[in-house]
Amino acid sequence: MINLERLYHYKESFGFFTHHLTYPEKLDFHPSMIEESFASDHPAYCHVQNYWGLMHDYSLDEIQEMYTDTFDFQKDCTLFMTYFKFEDAKERGQMLAKLKVLYEMFGLEMPESELSDFLPLMCEFLYAAEWLGDPRSEQSFSMLIAVLEDGTFHLLQSLKKHESPYFHLVKGLRETFKACIEQEVQA
Repeated sequence: MINLERLYHYKESFGFFTHHLTYPEKLDFHPSMIEESFASDHPAYCHVQNYWGLMHDYSLDEIQEMYTDTFDFQKDCTLFMTYFKFEDAKERGQMLAKLKVLYEMFGLEMPESELSDFLPLMCEFLYAAEWLGDPRSEQSFSMLIAVLEDGTFHLLQSLKKHESPYFHLVKGLRETFKACIEQEVQA
């Protein structure tokens, strides 16, 4: 079960994850980006700090090349969260359609050129959408977080294998989700 209020509390950090999981730009590495997105008690704080420190050892050109090499040329490091489970099976198309409906239900218009399981888009939805108090949220977000949990698990393993600094970023994202999941008490 997802604690929607806790998830909402971490909205700012999803904006940071969005920026750092898309093609890198100079402004993404301005110190205010991390300061505004993560308090020291945030579940992703230490992981994002590790990522931030590692990335500052590279020039912007090197970071852009690393991003492209990692996410565009490593099949096992795809940012498409349903690809790991379904690849190009029919079930993937159905899940993409469900995600698109979810985004539209909460007011996010999908870019025509993007698939709905693109990790930066999913993070942007969590950052931009207003879901608190909406009765459809609990069921909808359970599906969304399940897709994110599954996809980022596989992505994290691949990033670790490739010794990528992005490992720490995705680990922080997963820790944020983990902090928002409540275990149901068995009677």
